[in-house]
Amino acid sequence: MREGRGAKTAIVCDGRAFTYGEIAEQVNRAGNGLRALGVQEEQRVLLLLPDGPEFAAAYFGAMKIGAVAVPTSTALRAADYEYFQEESRAKALMVHPSLRELITPGPRVIVMTDGWLAAQSTKLETTPMRADDAAFWLWTSGSTGTPKGAIHRHQDWTHCCEGYARGVLGIHREDRTFSTSKLFHAYGLGNGLMFPFHVGATTILHPAKPQPRAILELAQHSRPTLFFSVPTLYAAMLDVPESFDLSSVRLAISAAEPLPAEIYRRWKQRFNIEILDGIGSTEVLHIYLSARAGKANPGSTGQAVPGYSIRIVDEHQKDVDPGRIGDLLVRGESTASCYWNRRKLSAQRMLGEWFLSGDKYWMDGDGYYWYAGRSDDMFRVSGQWLSPAEVEAALAEHAAVLEAAVVAYTESNELHTPKAFVVLKNGFTPSDELGRELQEFLKQRITPYKYPRRVEFLAELPKSAAGKLLRYKLRQ
Repeated sequence: MREGRGAKTAIVCDGRAFTYGEIAEQVNRAGNGLRALGVQEEQRVLLLLPDGPEFAAAYFGAMKIGAVAVPTSTALRAADYEYFQEESRAKALMVHPSLRELITPGPRVIVMTDGWLAAQSTKLETTPMRADDAAFWLWTSGSTGTPKGAIHRHQDWTHCCEGYARGVLGIHREDRTFSTSKLFHAYGLGNGLMFPFHVGATTILHPAKPQPRAILELAQHSRPTLFFSVPTLYAAMLDVPESFDLSSVRLAISAAEPLPAEIYRRWKQRFNIEILDGIGSTEVLHIYLSARAGKANPGSTGQAVPGYSIRIVDEHQKDVDPGRIGDLLVRGESTASCYWNRRKLSAQRMLGEWFLSGDKYWMDGDGYYWYAGRSDDMFRVSGQWLSPAEVEAALAEHAAVLEAAVVAYTESNELHTPKAFVVLKNGFTPSDELGRELQEFLKQRITPYKYPRRVEFLAELPKSAAGKLLRYKLRQ
């Protein structure tokens, strides 16, 4: 193994430890199994696997023979997997035994049992590929439509590992990473596999659905040094009353949704751990804007990650002045080549070297970037633009609010007003009185025209498997 890491623990999963040498053998077995099925260079291999050593074996095994790995969410329906197979034209599908009932059996389906892996050879030569050859796809979240495949190259992860993992997090061989976001998602794939493997560190994988108390228990027991999660789960973990020892964690990281300043402050006060907020995308592969350790500005996404350039532009693609909201463009070597079979969309979003993120941002006088919402989330109230992110962040400051989402509500006169959907913390009960209290609370903290005219309480907000808010479901 490179750097003599063969005997070092690579993966800890369900109480078992797997060394880099053992994972290398599993990778070779998976690659040989795919070759025996007739999989050739550039053909797609769909992966339906929970977080664990089998995922690592299939992901790297497919790429080692020159095929294209296509990780897929494990939380969908049988009809969704039929779509993914048809859309990707996958030559093979590698599925975990626990998920086999979701897939129609056929000659292209590999059920990754221990027996199947053991039957394959541990010797496998790497198929030579170029840096710009397709290596893997990642599906966009599908939060606004049908999921699309973003095509990534063999060289893409190198830029994320060096620019963000080393440049921002300072990851090193002795780190232990733990990510609540799953490996099928770009954020989780970097956190839980590519970053630790890049430096020979150890990753802690959790195949089950992340539940707040279970995550805290696992973190206390497994002692990670880098902890990755999303705002929704940070808020839920803060709502767990028991005490947990997270003293092993040197940095916590958040992405997928903006991190409210109140959650940052409460987490730091309770655990004495800083959360570094960041924003990335499936298309750019991982985080390209991030806070820095010791320099985080609560509520801000921070500054550009090394190797990435940022612009904020108006509708004419002209740079705007500090303090003005505009569209965020990002340039970086990890950006996907294109969307599969989406020529028009690729042309609209991938503007030469620049990628149009779809996010609204503004930059302050100190060079910190502040999230202002998605471009298609902004709406006018009383003739003025409103950013849902601003209202949501203000709602999060209230003692009763666990999380909130704001959308445009069409009144009978066909004008838009803000409507808030609120999830309460344990111990608080929905009521009209509490709704009015939240409205008055907001009027004291934001410009009055922005306060939600309607407040609806929910048990939970609709989220994608990656933890992103499905705002379109609230508009329906």
